[in-house]
Amino acid sequence: MRLKEILEFVESIEHKNHGNIEISGLSYHSKETEPGDLFFCIKGYETDGHKYLQDAVNNGAVAAVVEEIQQEIAIPQIKVSSSRIALARSAANFYDHPSRKLNAIGITATNGKTTTSFMAHKILKDQQLEAGIIGTVMVQYRDKKIPSLLTTPESLDLQKHFSNMVKEEVSHVTMEVSSSAQELHRVEAVDFDIVTLNNISREHIDSHGSFERYFEVKSRLITRAKKDSAAVLNLDDSYSKGLITKTKAKVFTFGIEDSGGDFAVKDLDLSTGRGVFTLAIQRDLEHKGVRIPKGEMEIRLSVPGFHSVYNSVVAAIIGLLSGVDQEGVRKSLKDFRGVERRFEFIYEEDFKVVDDHFANAGNIHMTLGTLKEMNYNNLHVLYAIRGKRGIAVNRENTEALVQWLPKLGVRELIATESVSHVMEKDRVTQEERRVFEEVTGEAGIPTTIIQELPQAIERVMEKAKPGDVVLLAGCQGMDYGGEIALHLLAKGREPAERERILAPLTDRVAGIS
Repeated sequence: MRLKEILEFVESIEHKNHGNIEISGLSYHSKETEPGDLFFCIKGYETDGHKYLQDAVNNGAVAAVVEEIQQEIAIPQIKVSSSRIALARSAANFYDHPSRKLNAIGITATNGKTTTSFMAHKILKDQQLEAGIIGTVMVQYRDKKIPSLLTTPESLDLQKHFSNMVKEEVSHVTMEVSSSAQELHRVEAVDFDIVTLNNISREHIDSHGSFERYFEVKSRLITRAKKDSAAVLNLDDSYSKGLITKTKAKVFTFGIEDSGGDFAVKDLDLSTGRGVFTLAIQRDLEHKGVRIPKGEMEIRLSVPGFHSVYNSVVAAIIGLLSGVDQEGVRKSLKDFRGVERRFEFIYEEDFKVVDDHFANAGNIHMTLGTLKEMNYNNLHVLYAIRGKRGIAVNRENTEALVQWLPKLGVRELIATESVSHVMEKDRVTQEERRVFEEVTGEAGIPTTIIQELPQAIERVMEKAKPGDVVLLAGCQGMDYGGEIALHLLAKGREPAERERILAPLTDRVAGIS
């Protein structure tokens, strides 16, 4: 493809040796650059791609998109105001705008993005639709299953996934859209057909500078939605509700507490921990030829928690807007067994082991609130401190945690930095450990910090007695916790027994050695 075609929607400021040369590929990592590539110098949080332009040239780059021209490097350079925006638009051009050929569904929220996307994905797959999914756990379509490094891939990788899906005749793709992805323009050139924002609470504050900035970035999925798309908004969340008049998309609303929307949850029963409710479609609805008649449908969930009700309603609306009938939606949600590391029961014998992502204060309140309703003797908590998420997030997470521990009868909190089980982007800083120790100390919670995850797992597991619950709580730092815990439980068992204990690791993506 010619350079001019690739840069068709990219506004340039200045050129050096600009020629309309043939480009065979795009890259933004110098080590992955191949002969004939157009290289994008991306400025990141910790490094600057401009430092590696010569390395990219040595590996075969024939032109570069830059924010600063380097006169000593001979290849053509195109200066732009934002290399990230240029990469997103160029990648879409290079792969011939593949998201336009897919039914793309973008899901954002502070909590529940992953579960909601997997619920929606199941609804679509159960209708024999060829559906893909992109998110925190993995990228999956057809027989491909690729573990995720980012919730939302970098724009070039994202467009390549879309292109491959088109080649594989995928019709629908459900994807999580993070606030970082929106701020860093990874979804800049994605053509979404359905967008959703379920909830907003404080998360990634250090990354974005303030809650106000976080909300502004997070809500772009809705505020920048195209005119013929659908936006699903939650009336019970004031931030989501506030976007109703701030989007060109056709809005569909729902609520549990506020029953005035297009969809309303009625007769909610959480007595078993798993939601049973009536989803009322309160008026005849229509979008792009899909008709949703007024009526009621009973939803029975197999996954626990109040948050699962909200997630399931969003997924149900996505399914209905995608043309799935009510019975199909109802059955898929009943059959849905959850997502790995989202309040996942990985062991239920003499005692229970719950593996949970525990991402932010809202997530922590939901998880520990659900545990409060369960019957057990003693609860033992192992918490992975969040690395490289800043002081504010770690303070709020720890404050949420210590608020619940006395109510749950937890006598000692064990924590880990998971030093050998996280990459540099998730490594706990001294400041993050300090604020964790400060909050737990002020709350009078006896706390032991163990640097390495395997030793921390051994410590918490040896405390568990029959009738107890062990909670493995944490994000990237706890990804390998389930595998380590189950192998510890399976050690020395007979082959059949060992196989049964390790069964939850089958098809697991997060934290598999």
